[in-house]
Amino acid sequence: MQRNKDGEPKLYKPLGHFSLLVSFFILTLPLLGAGSFEDFKRTQTEAFSKYKDERDNAFNKHLKKQWEAYNVYIGEPLYEKPKPKSIPDAKLEKPKSVGPKINIEIKPTQDFIIYKEDEKKEDKQEPKVVVKEKAEEPKKQEIVKKDINFDFFGTYLSFDMAKDMKSAKFYPQNKDGILSFFNSCASSDYDNLVKDIKQVSNEMNLNDWGIYLLVKEISKQVFSNKDDSNLLSWFIFNKLGYAVKVGLANNHIILMHYSKKIIYATPNYNFDNKKYYVISNYAKGGVGRLYSYKQDYPDATKPLDLELKTLPKFNPNFKSKTLNFENYSKNYTLSYEYNQNLMDFMATYPQADYETFFNAPLDERTYTSIAKDIKKHVDGMSASDAMNFVLHFVQKSFIYETDQEQFQREKVMFAAETLYYEKSDCEDRATLFSYLVKELFGISVLGVKYKDHMATALYVPMSGDSIEANQKKFIVADPTYINSNIGQSMPKYKSISPESFVVVKRD
Repeated sequence: MQRNKDGEPKLYKPLGHFSLLVSFFILTLPLLGAGSFEDFKRTQTEAFSKYKDERDNAFNKHLKKQWEAYNVYIGEPLYEKPKPKSIPDAKLEKPKSVGPKINIEIKPTQDFIIYKEDEKKEDKQEPKVVVKEKAEEPKKQEIVKKDINFDFFGTYLSFDMAKDMKSAKFYPQNKDGILSFFNSCASSDYDNLVKDIKQVSNEMNLNDWGIYLLVKEISKQVFSNKDDSNLLSWFIFNKLGYAVKVGLANNHIILMHYSKKIIYATPNYNFDNKKYYVISNYAKGGVGRLYSYKQDYPDATKPLDLELKTLPKFNPNFKSKTLNFENYSKNYTLSYEYNQNLMDFMATYPQADYETFFNAPLDERTYTSIAKDIKKHVDGMSASDAMNFVLHFVQKSFIYETDQEQFQREKVMFAAETLYYEKSDCEDRATLFSYLVKELFGISVLGVKYKDHMATALYVPMSGDSIEANQKKFIVADPTYINSNIGQSMPKYKSISPESFVVVKRD
């Protein structure tokens, strides 16, 4: 069906919107009673006078202007070439030991009390770790006292909704329906909802992605209809200061978020050389041509930033896992604890840039538990042997499988996810290894990106295969090349220059 520049079906154009409205009210006048049409017109006029925010009046005028057509851009992939489906093993050889003896220091986290079992004993024992008892979580029925209540990664949240917001409706299914929805929300008492979202986001330490998920969940709780839900999200995001647009494609609402950084494998639209991403279609393909407006909501300029500098504060749901691997004919077992709610949150992430994944922290309890087990095995080793032990741990504790085989899409894992999943590929192991050596040994690390592979490189005084970055020599360490030691590149990449580097930040 052909559409005009406002995204409306041309089928209805001969009648005109005014003719349709008049016909509708003439037919329904006996049902509505005398004066109902005048009441309707007055209600529409009063909506403007009820606006609390002067920006809404200005934006209302922009929405009324003629919309333009925009073509979709298919999101670019992370890799130019598919990653190898299998990786050859290196010959296991014990390298020469270099460097000082290692004694890893692990700072206790807030979740742990560390003490000696018996101070009177002459022989020193390993400190025993005792987990503090957590207060019992509030039962769901005790906090269900607002309009909407839901579980947000293990934390029960409640919000009240303004009456006019709950009754907003995307009708008719064109630009006028969007304007009508906006008017209902803008003339409502939305202030408390926006204030509550800000407060919850602050208390839970949510980054932009966490806020995105929170707003989307609130909208889904209010409206089961996807178009209405998207419009409510659009209104809330704009009030939170995010640069978000909506468009019309096949009579449905498309929600688009501005991001300065690339969000890979995600369709996007270009507005004045700014990319707006359809996050809901990550790894699902494009949505085609759409109609939208040019002007942003006033002062809503904040881009969606997927960086995860600090972890969100979700209620604990700790579980334990044990990893096993063999090294030089000896079996090793390492155990750690993880928060399942955090794993569920990370699983929702789209493909951000590599810096986001390489620089995200591990949960303190996860890091402390895995670091304590590594410490048992490497204390007293030379620096090179200790770092090679960690490299072999990452190489041999997981099954190699590409993301396409495991998830049917590209998925970069956070370090915590690499520990969590039984299978992983090159960049997943690179994020885990780089985090562990940075924290355990305090050295500088780079992610080393090839067209179809990811390795790492360490700034250490060791010999072997190396790359140069920032006028410094870094020694290659490949967490996917099983049995290889620090200084050994996979033969395929020895003579290939890396495509780019990922800088792993140090605190």
